[in-house]
Amino acid sequence: MYYLLALLTGVLITVMVTFNGSLTAEHGIYTGTVIIHVVGLVFVSLMLAVRREAPFKRVKGIPLRLYLGGAVGVITVLLTNFAFGSISVSALMAMGLFGQSLSGIAVDEYGLFGMKRHPFNKRKLAGLALMLAGIGVMVTDFGGRAAVIAAVAAFASGASIVTSRVLNARLGQEIGSRRGVFVCHVTGLLVALPLFFLLGGGEAGFHAGYAFSPLFFMYIGGIMGVVVISIDNATSVRIPAFYLALLLFLGQVSAGLVVDFIIERGINWINLVGGVLVAGGLCVNVLIDKAKGADAT
Repeated sequence: MYYLLALLTGVLITVMVTFNGSLTAEHGIYTGTVIIHVVGLVFVSLMLAVRREAPFKRVKGIPLRLYLGGAVGVITVLLTNFAFGSISVSALMAMGLFGQSLSGIAVDEYGLFGMKRHPFNKRKLAGLALMLAGIGVMVTDFGGRAAVIAAVAAFASGASIVTSRVLNARLGQEIGSRRGVFVCHVTGLLVALPLFFLLGGGEAGFHAGYAFSPLFFMYIGGIMGVVVISIDNATSVRIPAFYLALLLFLGQVSAGLVVDFIIERGINWINLVGGVLVAGGLCVNVLIDKAKGADAT
């Protein structure tokens, strides 16, 4: 069930990214980031009010780092926006997946941030090779210094995604999922606001005031972000971080292929082949895990 939920979350992320991209195009990177966090914070605050839950729950002994998931999430957005345009979308997704995969393996191998350990089995190298082949197929344009720098930024964004996801999940375990999502948006906003005032001065409307777009769908991304983080909090503690990254990626690729087919009346064969290889590698490793579990019994 949780594997399917993770796959569907990847589809939801694709829709959310589309809405957030429209918002960024309308208002700018830093303004858009602030709006996303404000909308999400209002929505999760209403959820807490309806459930009559206090936003903050004092729990002793929680490491300070668990409160930093929202701040790391802002860094992810900035890294992705920095890389966007310098390399193809396929390469951006591939390098992001590469960063998520390596980070997920590290989290699973060493049980980072208090997560359950899932040591890497050497028998999974064949499946991992298929996944890396899928990533390699999608990496098509690394010519020039700017493209290389963008690729590194995309890789770093993938690593930060896993870090943010794990921190949010662990905090949700400690203080409750909805409270955890609330704290995530508060800390994210505390980082986004200074960046907005320091770096957002060149964005349209900074001095003249902002006008809302009539295309209100673009403001839904913040609400969808609350939903995504809430589901992540549930799946992250039940699925190995490595598998979760791959399942979310496959959901995103699948949704992206459908969107491309509807809008452009065509199929992105690079993403399709890369996605199939990644899916094949994932299936191989899941079957190895199941066989290992059967042997243990």
